Amino acid sequence: MTDNEQSITDIDRQALLAKTFVELVDTLVDEFDVIEVLTMLSSRCVELLDAAAAGILLAEVDGQLRVMAASTEQIGLLELFQIQNDEGPCLDCFKTGNVVVSTDLAQENPWPKFAAESLRAGFPSVCALPLRLRDDILGCLNLFMAAASGFSDADITLAQALADVASIAIIQDHTTRQAAIRESQLRHALDSRIAIERAKGMVAGRYDVDMDTAFARLRSFARNSNRGLTDVAEDLVMGLMPVEAIWRVAPSKADKRRSDD
Repeated sequence: MTDNEQSITDIDRQALLAKTFVELVDTLVDEFDVIEVLTMLSSRCVELLDAAAAGILLAEVDGQLRVMAASTEQIGLLELFQIQNDEGPCLDCFKTGNVVVSTDLAQENPWPKFAAESLRAGFPSVCALPLRLRDDILGCLNLFMAAASGFSDADITLAQALADVASIAIIQDHTTRQAAIRESQLRHALDSRIAIERAKGMVAGRYDVDMDTAFARLRSFARNSNRGLTDVAEDLVMGLMPVEAIWRVAPSKADKRRSDD
C-alpha cells in the first residue's frame, strides 16, 4: 500500500469514526431503536477496529445477560454459548466491570468450553469491554479476532469510548439509573429482539436464505422506508406487511458487506 493509499484509508476511518459518534449522540435527543443502535455499534466496531466480529449483551434487572446484537449470526450463537455455559470473557467482564482480554484462546485460560467453541468458530482472540454508565454495568461489548494477536491499547480505548456513548444512549438520561426504569427499557429491547428474530426467520424461510441475509434485507427495508427496525419486524410478524415487501428492497452495500462477513 502506498503512502497516498494509506492516507486515504486513514481519512475514511476518521470520517466513519466521526459519523459513528454523531449517530450515537443523536440518539440522546430523539427517539431511537435500541436494537438498531446496538447493531450499528457492533458493525462499526468491526469496520473501525482490527476485529473480525463483534457482539453485544445486555443484562436484565435480575442480572441475566441477553444477546442483543451481533455482527453475524455465528457470533450471536457464540455469545449465547457463553450464557448457557456460564463461562466466558463477557461474563467475567460483566461481573468485574473491567476489560477482559485473551490474545490466544489456545493457551490456558479460565473458560475451556468457550475457548474451544471460539477456536472452532475461527476466533482465537477476544476482548470484552463493559457497557457502563458511571458505576452501573449494563452489559458487555465483545470483540473477536481471526488471529491470535490481540488488540492494541488504542483500539481498546476507542472501543470503550464507543461502548460508553452507547450506554448513555441506552439509558438516555442520567436520572434513569433506577432499577424499575432500567428493567422497562431492557425488557423493551428484549421484546424487540424477539420480534426481529421471528421476522428474520420468516424472510429466511420464505426465500431459503441464511439469517444474516434475511437480517440485511430487514435493515435495508427499514432504512429505505425511514422506519424503525423493530416496527418493521413487528408489522411483519403480525401479518400487517407481506414478506415480499421486504424482499423487494435490495440490501445496501453496508448491509450486504455485513451479511457476507
